[in-house]
Amino acid sequence: MTYCGSMRLALASLVALLHLSALPARADEPARMDFGRFMQGKFLYERHCIVCHGPRGRGDGELAPTLIPRPRSFREGMFKFRTTPFGSLPADEDLRYTISHGLSGTAMGMFGHLGDEGVTSLMVYVKSFSRRWRDAENHAKPLTFPAPPAWMGDEKALAPRVAAGKSLFAVHCLACHGPEADGRGPGIAALKDLWGQPARPSDLRQPHLRGGDRPEDLYRTLTTGLNGTPMVSFDAILTPEQRWEIIAWLQTLKLPAGPTLGSAPPRPMTIAE
Repeated sequence: MTYCGSMRLALASLVALLHLSALPARADEPARMDFGRFMQGKFLYERHCIVCHGPRGRGDGELAPTLIPRPRSFREGMFKFRTTPFGSLPADEDLRYTISHGLSGTAMGMFGHLGDEGVTSLMVYVKSFSRRWRDAENHAKPLTFPAPPAWMGDEKALAPRVAAGKSLFAVHCLACHGPEADGRGPGIAALKDLWGQPARPSDLRQPHLRGGDRPEDLYRTLTTGLNGTPMVSFDAILTPEQRWEIIAWLQTLKLPAGPTLGSAPPRPMTIAE
């Protein structure tokens, strides 16, 4: 990138930051960051992120054409992994977790070594790429999720729930994820994401999933959906009990985990007592 091009990008990003700073503070948002933090985020982004996500956050960095899945574009303000309702922006802790712990099965590595200050600065800079962060209507508080039901730990009570979950999966999920939940459903050829890229459904049998491996993580994904993908929220379609029944069936299909460098801690979620 030329010097002039870099300066134009910095000025454009500064204008976006000033717009963000002009928004009224909300109780569920952190305090507005200063220009020094923004510039630190720019430095860290250009050092660690630009090669995949591109200079303007479009997901078109030098390595992007070689990566499956493609790097996230930040311009649309659409993030898959959240604890907030479908269509809304992620909470700060959602962004912090993804940056710090990465995403299993992708090129998105772990950047927790940047420390809390560095990760916070990166978050500020990433937010400057999209206008969606300026509108209060796009923000939402994290949802509260129920704990797994007691019957999941009762072998006798579990069997009929597993059977019910298999039937529910066939109705609501099979077209994309396939009858064996291996991501090979009959409708996958037509699936595209918001950016027109093929949206291959996850193989839900895998021991490590991008959104997390616990039953609670699967429940969260069924509830919130994955913004920018064909995976919608089932919050208004399936009852909490039905979501747990699908998860109970999926747990019976899990493939054995192979050697790993270690797993990330659970994503922070508010669990109802």
